[in-house]
Amino acid sequence: MSAAQAPFAFGTELCRPAYQGSATPRVSSGLRYPEAVLAHCQRDMPSSRIFVICSKSLATKTDALQRLQKILGHRIAGVRVGISSHTPLAEVVETVDESRDLDIDCIVTLGAGSITDAAKIVRLALANSVSTLDGLDTLWGTAESNSRLRRDMAKPAIPLIHIPTSLSGGEYQAIAGGTEAHGHAKRTFFCCGANPDLVIQDPELCLTTPAWVWLSTGIRSVDHCVETLCSLLSNDEGDERARVALPKLVSGLLRCASEPDSLDARHLCQQGVVDAMAAVSSGVPLGASHAIGHQLGPLGVGHGETSCILLPAVCKYNLARNANVERQTAVRDLLLRQEEVQRLVGQRGSSGEVPDLGDVLDAIISALGMPRYLEDVGIERHQFAALARNSLEDIWIRTNAVCITEEAQVVEILNLCSRGEKRA
Repeated sequence: MSAAQAPFAFGTELCRPAYQGSATPRVSSGLRYPEAVLAHCQRDMPSSRIFVICSKSLATKTDALQRLQKILGHRIAGVRVGISSHTPLAEVVETVDESRDLDIDCIVTLGAGSITDAAKIVRLALANSVSTLDGLDTLWGTAESNSRLRRDMAKPAIPLIHIPTSLSGGEYQAIAGGTEAHGHAKRTFFCCGANPDLVIQDPELCLTTPAWVWLSTGIRSVDHCVETLCSLLSNDEGDERARVALPKLVSGLLRCASEPDSLDARHLCQQGVVDAMAAVSSGVPLGASHAIGHQLGPLGVGHGETSCILLPAVCKYNLARNANVERQTAVRDLLLRQEEVQRLVGQRGSSGEVPDLGDVLDAIISALGMPRYLEDVGIERHQFAALARNSLEDIWIRTNAVCITEEAQVVEILNLCSRGEKRA
């Protein structure tokens, strides 16, 4: 589908696999989310004991949860309202405790981000009879990163349906992140490779999403594309899907900023996320923007905001070391084929030098009104050392185009993200 896609309209459902060669997740669009959930719970994943995890803002500030409850009626066995930012594992345990004796046969999430990750970890915990923090500690990471990882882990079996209201894309993959309570470190759960079963796209529901959440999480998906295309460990499938996704996302986001009520623009962004996550799911390891961003999250920075701040800086850090020059140039040129991006870059004036990828990304992110400095999101220099230490434990820090093995390298990138620091 090109960026000039047909106008979006409700009426007929289109349901297809997100990825070639994989039955899950399937992507549903064209029906409003209550009707889509009911149709699938009646038809291809028969469910009569549904557990709903709903964001607090949707439950308290909109009628979104009531609409779902009304159409599902007696099929709902239980509801959890709210999971805090960055999915505290203590709250995951609470949710497991709330759901484990309900004999549930389906989990539905309404919202995005933290509740998406929570649902994936909950069904992994239920499959492995885990109901404590100590038990969760045996389910995360790899054998290399977690000496307590159990070898006989059972695969999640309960169907999982996501109804996302952001663009971060976690709904399309098995991986989930949760934050442990003591050191605030982010733990990665691979969930036995069991993707969610169904993602329901409803751009009308997404009109309830605050603009800063929608736009920043859209940049998170842009980050998926850019770090895929700039990776030295990429593959043809990942590159192809990322090249398709990136123009959709950038065009859609810029239009959402200027036309916030446009269902067409929201739907275009949602379609871009599918391609972006297909790129990630092709097996391409990502880089320092994601790795460092994972550690900013537990300090209160939104996933999307981490990408807004880090991605241009990581591109500049890698480019200065001639790590992936050709790949960055190709991504820059892909973005500059869009007239709106050319205009944004042109508005910044010219010093006679051709802008690099970091400059182009900076122009796009700034035009969306997103934060560009760590100070903008409350992160100060005295926190850099701890951030650097935690970042070195992330699975993607060493797969950055410049292999990062020392705290000083992370601190150098953080300095590039600090107000007043020269970014060139």
